[in-house]
Amino acid sequence: MGDRFVVVPVDGGGDAAEHSGSVVAQATRLTGGDGGEEEPKVEEDPVFEPQDPNVAVPILKYNREPNKYGDGVPKENSPFINNTDNDKSNSYDGTNMALFEEEMDSNPMVSSLLDKLANYTNLTQGAQEHEEADDDEGSKKKAVKSPQMGTFMGVYLPCLQNILGVILFLRLTWIVGTAGILESLAIVGLCCSCTMLTAISMSAIATNGVVPAGGSYYMISRSLGPEFGGAVGLCFYLGTTFAGSMYILGTIEILLTYIVPKAAIFVAEKKEDEGEALLNNMRVYGTCCLTLMSVVVFVGVKYVNKLALVFLACVILSILAIYAGVIKTIFEPPDFPVCMLGNRTLQNHNFDKCLKEDTIGNLTTTTQLYKLFCNGPNATCNEYFLNNNVTQIQGIPGLISGVISENMWSEYGPLGMLVENKKLSSVGGSDPTQDIYLPYVVNDIASFFTLLVGIYFPSVTGIMAGSNRSGDLRDAQKSIPVGTILAIFTTSIIYFTCVVLFGACIEGVLLRDKFGDSVKGNLVIGTLSWPSPWVIVIGSFFSCCGAGLQSLTGAPRLLQAIARDGIVPFLQVFGHGKANGEPTWALLLTGAICEIGILIASLDAVAPILSMFFLMCYLFVNLACALQTLLRTPNWRPRFKYYHWALSFLGMSLCLALMFISSWYYAIVAMVIAGCIYKYIEYRGAEKEWGDGIRGLSLNAARFALIRLEEAPPHTKNWRPQCLVLLNLDSDQAVKHPRLLSFTSQLKAGKGLTIVGNVLEGTFLTKDAEAKKAEQNIKSSMTAEKTKGFCHVVVSSNLRDGVSHLIQSAGLGGMKHNTVLMAWPGTWKQSNDTQSWKNFIETIRETTSAHQALLVAKNVDSFPTNQERLGEGTIDVWWVVHDGGLLMLLPFLLRQHKVWRKCKMRIFTVAQMDDNSIQMKKDLQTFLYHLRLNAEVEVVEMHDNDISAFTYEKTLVMEQRSQMLKQMQLSKTEREREAQLIHDRNTASHSMNDKSETLPDRVHMTWTKDKLFTERNRNRECNSNVAMRDLFNMKPEWGSLNQSNVRRMHTAIKLNEVVVNKSQGAHLVLLNMPGPPKNRGGDENYMEFLEVLLEGLNRVLLVRGGGREVITIYS
Repeated sequence: MGDRFVVVPVDGGGDAAEHSGSVVAQATRLTGGDGGEEEPKVEEDPVFEPQDPNVAVPILKYNREPNKYGDGVPKENSPFINNTDNDKSNSYDGTNMALFEEEMDSNPMVSSLLDKLANYTNLTQGAQEHEEADDDEGSKKKAVKSPQMGTFMGVYLPCLQNILGVILFLRLTWIVGTAGILESLAIVGLCCSCTMLTAISMSAIATNGVVPAGGSYYMISRSLGPEFGGAVGLCFYLGTTFAGSMYILGTIEILLTYIVPKAAIFVAEKKEDEGEALLNNMRVYGTCCLTLMSVVVFVGVKYVNKLALVFLACVILSILAIYAGVIKTIFEPPDFPVCMLGNRTLQNHNFDKCLKEDTIGNLTTTTQLYKLFCNGPNATCNEYFLNNNVTQIQGIPGLISGVISENMWSEYGPLGMLVENKKLSSVGGSDPTQDIYLPYVVNDIASFFTLLVGIYFPSVTGIMAGSNRSGDLRDAQKSIPVGTILAIFTTSIIYFTCVVLFGACIEGVLLRDKFGDSVKGNLVIGTLSWPSPWVIVIGSFFSCCGAGLQSLTGAPRLLQAIARDGIVPFLQVFGHGKANGEPTWALLLTGAICEIGILIASLDAVAPILSMFFLMCYLFVNLACALQTLLRTPNWRPRFKYYHWALSFLGMSLCLALMFISSWYYAIVAMVIAGCIYKYIEYRGAEKEWGDGIRGLSLNAARFALIRLEEAPPHTKNWRPQCLVLLNLDSDQAVKHPRLLSFTSQLKAGKGLTIVGNVLEGTFLTKDAEAKKAEQNIKSSMTAEKTKGFCHVVVSSNLRDGVSHLIQSAGLGGMKHNTVLMAWPGTWKQSNDTQSWKNFIETIRETTSAHQALLVAKNVDSFPTNQERLGEGTIDVWWVVHDGGLLMLLPFLLRQHKVWRKCKMRIFTVAQMDDNSIQMKKDLQTFLYHLRLNAEVEVVEMHDNDISAFTYEKTLVMEQRSQMLKQMQLSKTEREREAQLIHDRNTASHSMNDKSETLPDRVHMTWTKDKLFTERNRNRECNSNVAMRDLFNMKPEWGSLNQSNVRRMHTAIKLNEVVVNKSQGAHLVLLNMPGPPKNRGGDENYMEFLEVLLEGLNRVLLVRGGGREVITIYS
C-alpha cells in the first residue's frame, strides 16, 4: 500500500490494540518491511503516526504527501505526468490488486494517477516539450518554482505592450489625415476584427489542454500537423524578426528626426536628396542599433525581461499624455502654428517668421522665407510665391473647433503631391519641375487605401504575447482567453478613440505631414500631448527599443523550438545554444534576417512585409479552430466555450482578404514561401504524429471518398491497376526481391493504390515482434525504391491461408486492389518442398476466382531500377488470347515512367491455319488507332505441324518425374501410419521373445522417439531405392502418354520457339498466362508447361486478366 495511506488513531475499546498491531504489521509489509522475525520498527517510518495502543483503532486515510515508498506504479511518459528517476525503482507489491499487477507498468492505479495530477507543475518557458521529454533527462532537470503569474501581469499587460507601439506614435496621425476619419475607422475596424476573431479561435485552442512553452507555434503545429506547423511556424518567426526590424527603424526614426537631428551622418545638400539621405542614415544607425541589441540579448536576457515593465510604463504614460492633451485642447489649445503659402503647407525648418517681408522699426526687410523662394533682392521670385499670400493657421485648433468635419474624407495622392488645405485660396498652378526644390510639405510615398491597411496592421499584432508565456501562468486555460480578449478590446477602444480625437483636434495638413516638418520637426502626435511633446517622444523611443529587444529575444526561441522539433532537417543546427539553453545560432540567423529589414530602411516598406507573415499565422490559427470544431475530434474539448466554426471561418477569410488588400504580390510571395516549406517538410522532414486536425480532415475526406467509391465499380475509363504486391522475405526478414517494388513504382508512377503484403507463418502472439520487424523492413525497402503505398504483414498458421486472406481482405471499401503482382518461383524444381509451387498455383486460382488480374514477373532481379534509363529497345506484347485488354494497357503505363520512356511497343498476335493474317493485321492496327496507342503490329502464323519426337520425350520426362515425386513423398498420414506399424510390430516381437537368445538386441529395448525416427528413415530409404529402381525399369511407350499433356507441351514448345525468335532482344516481354488445370492432379505438369514456355527469355511478365474490360476505344 502506498505512502498516501497513513494510520490514524480512532478512539475505541481497549481490546482494539491487538487489531491495531495486526494492521500496522500488514501496512509495514506492504510498504517494504521484510516481515520476518525482526519486529517492524513502525516509529522510524514517517508514514505511521504515533498512537496510543490502548485507545487507537487504526484506519487507513488517503494522504497527498510525495510518494517516498511508491505505490508500485512507475510514472508514465505521459503528456500530463511528470517523470522522475526516483519513481523508476518502484514496484507493485500488494494483494488487493494482484489481479492487475502484471498490467501496472502500463496501467497505473487510479490513486497514483490522481496524486500525480494533483502535484502537476506546468513547464517553464524554454523548457523542452513535455510530450517528448526523454527519460534520461529527468535527473538533469532542476526543480522549478510553481508559476505565479496571473491574468493581468501574465497576459493582459504583455499583450497591451506588444499591441501598442511604433505605428500608433509614428504613423496613425498620417493615416487619419490621408484616409480620413471614416476610412481610418474602417481600417482599424477591419484589423481589430481580424485579431479579435483570431483571439477567439486561439482561446479555444489554448484551453483545449495544457499549452507548454512554444505558445502559438505549439498550438498551430499540434492542431494542423508538422507540415502546416513548420510552414506557419517559420512564417511567424519571419514576421517576428521583421517586426524587430520595424521597431529598430522606428527607434532610429525617432532618434534622428525628433531627438538629435544633427547626429545624421548623411546630410542632403539639396531638398530632393533628403529622402535618400534619411534612408542611408537609417541603414547605418539601424545596423549599429541591431548589433547593440543583439549583444544585449546574447549577454543578458534577464535584464531585458526586467526592463519590460519600464517599457510598458513608457507606453501607458504616452497614451495618458495623449488623452490629457486632448482634454486640454478644449480649454487651451497648444500653440503650434502652420505656415501656409496660398493653400500649400511649408516646411518650417529654415525660417522663423511666416512672413514675406518683415518691418523692423521703419525698415522693411525680406525674411528668411523670402530668400527660400527668391535668389536675391532683385532676382525673379517663384511665380506662385508672388501670387499668393502667406498665412498662419493653428495646427491644433482643439476638440471643439469643428475641424472634424474637414477631416472626414480621404486625401490620397501620388508621390510628390503637395499637402494642401482646400479651404484656402490659391492663385496659379503647380510646377512639379520647380516645386521639388522649394520648401513644401509633400507626400514621400504614393498613398492609397490598401497601402494604409498594410502599414497599419502591425499595430494590432502582438496578440500572441499571452499564449507565448503560457508556461509562466498560474492558470493558462483561464488567463489566456480573458487577458488576450480584454487586451484586444482595450487597444481597439484606444485606436478607435485616437482616430476620432486626432481628426477632431488636429488640422488636416498637419495630420498629413508625416514627419512634422510644418511644426519645426516636432512629432505630430507629440504636439497634441500634455504636458510636453517630449513625453511622447521619449516614451515612444523607449517603447520601440523595448519592443525591438523583445522581438530579438522571442524570435530566436521560436526558431529554436521549431529546430528542436526536428520537422525541418536543415534547421537542426539552430536548436543548439549556450550551456544555459540560450539560442546562440538562432540569434545569429535572426540578426541576419533582421538586417535585411534594416537595409530596406523604410518603415512604410517593412510594415506590409511583416503584416503578410502575421496574417498568414492568424489565418492558420482560425483554420485550426474551424477544422477541429467541424471534425468534432474526440479530444476537442476546449474550456473556452464562446467560439464557433463560423467565427473562425470568418476570421480566416478576413485574414486572407487583408493579405491581398495590403499587397497582393507580398501575399503571393508569403504563400510561396509557406508552400515551399510545407512541401520540403512533407518530402524531407521527420515524420511526427501529433494528433493534428489535418490528419483528422484527411481521415474524414478519405472516409467520404471511400463511401462514394463503394457505390459502384469503376468505369473502364477509370480503371488502373491497383496492385497487391506479394513479397517474399528471407530468414532475417529482409526483402528478397526489391526490384519487384521498383517495377511497381514504374508501373504505377505514384498513381492509384499499392499494397505491399507479406505472410509470416505461425501465430500472431508468438510472431508479433517478427511481424513488426518485417513491416519496418518492407517500409524501408519501399522508401528506397520510391514505392508509395501501404504495407500489410499477416501472420497465419500457414502461408496458403495467409495469402488467401490478403487477396480477400487487403484494402478498404472501394480502395481495394484489382491486380496481384508476384515473382515467379524460380527455384521450384530444385526445392524439396512442393508447397512453394503449390501455393503459387493456388494463388493463381484464387485471383481468378476473385476476378482480379495477375502479374507474374520472371527473373525479376534483372528488371531495371528506378535510376536506370533504358535506351532504344522494345516492349513486346504477345497477345494470344483476349482477357480484357490488360496486355495493351500495361506497356502504355510503363512508358509513362522515365525508365521505359524510350522503349517502343510491339504487339504480336498468333494466327492459325484458318485465319487471314493480312486482315488480322489491318484489324489490329485499326483497333490500336482507336485505342490511341502507338505500336508496331505483327501477326505470327503458327501452322498445325506434327508433334515432334522432342515433344513426346519432353512429355515423357515430365510424367515420369511426376510419378517419381508422388512415390517419393509420403503424406503425413502415411508417415504416421508407418511409424505406428513399426512400433506395433516391435512391441509384439518384444513381448514374444522376452527370454529368447536369438534376438538379444530386443530383449530390454525401450522404443524411444529417436529410435522411431531412425527406423522410419531407414525404411523410407529402402522404399525409395525400390521405387527408383522400379520407375526406371518401366519406361512407358509414347502411345500410353496423356494426350492432353502432349498437346499442351507441343503448344508451349512451339510458342516458345516463336517468342524467342522474335523477342529475345526485347527489354520486356508480356505474355498471356495460361490458366492452371481444373484437376489439381496435374499441377506439377502445369508448372513444367510454364517453364518450357518461358525458356530462353530474360525479362518476362506473365499477365492474366481479371475477367473485365480495362481499356476502351470510347472517350
